[in-house]
Amino acid sequence: MKKIKKVVLAYSGGLDTSVMIRWLIENYQCEVVAFSADLGQGPEMETIRKKATATGASKIFIKDLRDEFVDDFIWPALKANAIYEGKYPLATALGRPLITKHLVEIAKKEKADAIAHGSTGKGNDQVRFEVTAMALAPEIERLAPVRDWELKTRSEEIDYAKKHKIPVPVTKKSPYSIDLNIWGRSMESGVLEDPWVEPPEEIFELTTNPAKAPKKPTYVEIGFEKGIPVSLDGKKMKGVKLIETLNAIAGKNGVGRIDMVENRLVGIKSRENYEAPAAVVLIAAHKDLESLTLDRETVHYKEMITQKYSDLIYYGLWYSPLRYALDSFVNTTQETVTGVVKVRLQQGTCVPVSRKSPYSQYQMALATYEKGDMFDQKLARGFVDLWGLPVKISAMTQKPRK
Repeated sequence: MKKIKKVVLAYSGGLDTSVMIRWLIENYQCEVVAFSADLGQGPEMETIRKKATATGASKIFIKDLRDEFVDDFIWPALKANAIYEGKYPLATALGRPLITKHLVEIAKKEKADAIAHGSTGKGNDQVRFEVTAMALAPEIERLAPVRDWELKTRSEEIDYAKKHKIPVPVTKKSPYSIDLNIWGRSMESGVLEDPWVEPPEEIFELTTNPAKAPKKPTYVEIGFEKGIPVSLDGKKMKGVKLIETLNAIAGKNGVGRIDMVENRLVGIKSRENYEAPAAVVLIAAHKDLESLTLDRETVHYKEMITQKYSDLIYYGLWYSPLRYALDSFVNTTQETVTGVVKVRLQQGTCVPVSRKSPYSQYQMALATYEKGDMFDQKLARGFVDLWGLPVKISAMTQKPRK
């Protein structure tokens, strides 16, 4: 391996990457350039800028990628109803390929020898960062110090940070690992590693405790055009604003808390906690609108596509030929997913309660049991006879099963 003189680090300002700048300089005698992506973390970005240079980075690039994140990553995932193992809306997983895309661009611009990230050997993010880099810049060297360094526990990292006077956002009493973007927030480590322990209230920031949320329901109407949310309560909004607004509304009502035992890509199970108020609401509303506007076979087949699409995101395969191919199918299905869904938010629950669309396949004259019913029930006898004919023949020609 050639000598590494310059590294571009995906820098979050968390424990691992805070320690990593100093560690890379000490162990590689290299220049470290930091890169932080604003995916909706809030006002902490300026603090990150000062912290990176104070701990040894020669410079730091900070990019506001919120619009790109929503338009090019979140909306395609929403159109596919992407949600891993039926619970996780994939906020962190969606952010990693976008971060890596810009990380690689900066590395090329800076003529860096390598990129680095703060993911562990147990986690999924190592795969997401590195496989994305392999897809976009297969020639560049990839470093993952957490897999290699002598700091085996988070406590040892905290001690290292204290020794070198590196400010870090965690303590041994509050050792949580947090990742936040506009689509959701993840919380790991500490007592959360025990699946028998109920998550302490202190870990939550985006959502009110459902038991303390307003008892009176809040209703919100979400307008969609071709599968993309475009309005709240009749008011047109761009993607970032819409998600931020819905995060606040749903979070206040205790919606969006997720506690699950998750199957990681590396083969281990992991207890994970998430907050994703807007994501939970938008996925529920989008699926509900599809039930109105798509035919039965497309709805059923799309369920299979949803699972595969979700797996591809989770497994770090965003820039894969299959994901591009699946997008073609998904986008075709969204041509008629236009309309409005009303959702009731109440003490942690999110329930679509009404929906309408100019492309609705629901026909009252066929569905009603009241006056105006146009369904000819006499036709059903022949339909049932033909549908059940294979079963009838089997019963006539084979021994009865117990």
